[in-house]
Amino acid sequence: MEKRFISVEGISRRFEAPGGGSTTVFEDVWFRIAKGEFVCMIGHSGCGKTTVLNILAGLDLPDQGTAIVDGKAIEGPSLDRAVIFQSHALLPWRTVLGNVAYAVSSRWRGWGKAKIDAHATRFIEKVGLKGADAKRPAQLSGGMKQRVGIARALSIEPKILLMDEPFSALDALTRGTLQDEVRRICLETGQTVFMITHDVDEAIYLADKIILMTNGPEAMVAEIVENPLPKERDRNQIHRHPSFYAIRNHLIDFLITRSKTFKDEIPADYDRRQPPVVRPQAHPPPVPPTEAGRKAA
Repeated sequence: MEKRFISVEGISRRFEAPGGGSTTVFEDVWFRIAKGEFVCMIGHSGCGKTTVLNILAGLDLPDQGTAIVDGKAIEGPSLDRAVIFQSHALLPWRTVLGNVAYAVSSRWRGWGKAKIDAHATRFIEKVGLKGADAKRPAQLSGGMKQRVGIARALSIEPKILLMDEPFSALDALTRGTLQDEVRRICLETGQTVFMITHDVDEAIYLADKIILMTNGPEAMVAEIVENPLPKERDRNQIHRHPSFYAIRNHLIDFLITRSKTFKDEIPADYDRRQPPVVRPQAHPPPVPPTEAGRKAA
């Protein structure tokens, strides 16, 4: 049975609507994440992806239901959970080392400066910023700033890393490089990750599972897609895998069509507590008929 390292159990979120009343962003959302899994959530704007992430971060509270990490209900922010936002959110007066060390010192208050700096430096080097320790954010490119944000989040060794479209503002080359680095680090460390994205190819490359949200308001989890690609992935070869286009087409079909119609065509056996898990697979090519078969036909 899948271990419930992270368990989102029946959460709903409502906001006041103009003129009175309320708008339900999503309703009765359930899903689980096993330790060490990399999970992406995809859905159109307005389905509540960021709100779900904020609830996991402890920055927001659900109106109903609960979210649990490692057996403890989330009641507020915690250093057990690190967030990488779309913006790097660095402290401009601190150096690269100072920004990462600040997080480390918050996590381990009893450590001395030498130990804090050594730990911070290790993660700075992990994200490819060796030698940039003394630079301030104003001296860094956008990609380098986001690398510092990633190093800062990983340096506190969180139980769960939460990522809110962290690569969306970067150019394609930098975005791909950072995706490679994050994937490599997470595989090396066994990091558990929950990430929201609008990018189908990004989700396919990074995720073990992809949670599909229907359109809001009153969004719901339609299904959870298991990525059929191998854990070890080569960016330059991934499109050649027999199942690549099977999962890509499945996700795009959902975003274009089924995300809009699912709530009106819910299968009779659908259970919100256990959304269906699907694993798209490539169909084998048809076997050409034999000469004898053709003559018989």
